Amino acid sequence: MFESLKSERSHTNQDLWDLILLFLRLGTTAFGGPAAHIAMMQDEVVRRKQWLTRDEFLDLLGATNLMPGPNSTEMAIHIGHKRAGWMGLVLAGVAFILPATLIVTACAWAYVKYGSTAEARSLAYGIKPVIIAVVLQALWSLSKTAVKTWTLLLIGSASFALNCVGVSELTVLFASGLTMLVLHSASQPKLWDGASPLIGTSILGNFWAQSAALTASAAGSAMSFSLGALFLAFAKIGAVLFGSGYVLIAFIRADLVEKLHWLTESQLLDAVAVGQVTPGPVFTTATFIGYLLAGNAGAFIATVGIFLPAFLFVAASVIILPKLRKSSRVGAFLDGLNVASLALMAVVTLQLLKTAVIDPFTAVLAITSAFLLIRYKLNSVWLVIGGAISGFLFGHYT
Repeated sequence: MFESLKSERSHTNQDLWDLILLFLRLGTTAFGGPAAHIAMMQDEVVRRKQWLTRDEFLDLLGATNLMPGPNSTEMAIHIGHKRAGWMGLVLAGVAFILPATLIVTACAWAYVKYGSTAEARSLAYGIKPVIIAVVLQALWSLSKTAVKTWTLLLIGSASFALNCVGVSELTVLFASGLTMLVLHSASQPKLWDGASPLIGTSILGNFWAQSAALTASAAGSAMSFSLGALFLAFAKIGAVLFGSGYVLIAFIRADLVEKLHWLTESQLLDAVAVGQVTPGPVFTTATFIGYLLAGNAGAFIATVGIFLPAFLFVAASVIILPKLRKSSRVGAFLDGLNVASLALMAVVTLQLLKTAVIDPFTAVLAITSAFLLIRYKLNSVWLVIGGAISGFLFGHYT
C-alpha cells in the first residue's frame, strides 16, 4: 500500500515537471497570438505527447471560449489541471506566463533607459503604423467569425455608436450580451436553462466592474497612482475582457489613458508593439505598462492583476462550465459580447490612428502592412521588425 502511494506521488511529481518544462518552452517560443499558441499546444499535448485526445482538447477549448481573459493562457491552465490536478493548474499557467513576463520586463527596462534617444524615436515612428495594421487585420479576421447574422451586425453597429458618444465600455459589452440573450430567449419556449448561473454571474460582474469604474471616474484625473490601484485596474480588465486580446487596448486606453492619465497614447502603442514582438500571451502588455509606471514592482503587480482572474475562472469552470457549454442561450449571450468587443476594438483603432499615422510615410507603411497581413498572412513579428528598420532608415536619412 505504501509503495503504491509512493509510486502515485512520484508519478504526479513527474507530471508536474513535464508540465512545467513544456509550458516554459511554449512560453518562450510561442509567437503569433492566441490562435497560434493554441495550435502549438494541440500539437504537443494531443499529437506528440498524447496527454489528451482530440475530443478532450476541443472540450477544453470550448470551455475557454466561455470565459473572459486570455484564451491561450486559460488553455494552458486547463491542460495543467487535466494532466496533474490543482497543482498542475497553477504551475502550467505560471510556466506559460513567466518567460514572456521576464522578456517584456527586460524590454521595458531598455525602453525606459534608451527610449528617449533619437534612434529609439525613429524605431517607434516606423513601428506604430504597423501596429495599427496588425490590429486592423485582427479586426477583419475576427469580424468574419463574430458577425454571423444581420442581428449581430446591428448590435455591433449600435455598440460602435454608443462607445463613440462616450458610453462605458463595460455597459456596452454586457448590454449587447443581454440583448442577444433576450432576443434568443424570446424565440424559445423555455426562458431559463443552464444559462441562468452565467447570467447571474455576468450581471454581478457587471455591477462590480461598473462600481469600480464609477469610483475611478469620481476620483477623476487627480486620482493618485499606487500599486494597489494598479492591481485593481488590471484585475478589472482581466475579469471582464471578452474577445481577442487586442480588445485589451480598448480597456487600457479607456482606464489608464483617458480616465486616470497614467499613460499616454504613444506609450500604449509602444507597449502593444512590445507585445507583438515578444512570445507568449499578449496580456503581458500589462507587464510593460506596470514597469513604466512603477519599475519591477509595478511589472509584477500588473502581471498578477491581469492574469489572476484567468486562474480563478478556470478553477470555477472545472465545476460549472461543462453544463453551461451546452446552453444555446449562453452561446447567444457570448455572441453579443464578442461582437461588442470588436466594436470597441474598432473605435480604439480609429482613435490610435491619429497618433500612429501622422504623415505620408507612416500612411504608406500602415497600408502596405495591412495589405501584406490580409493578402499574404505575413507574420506580424516580421512586419514589426520591418517597420522598425524602415522608421530608423527614414528618420536617419531625412
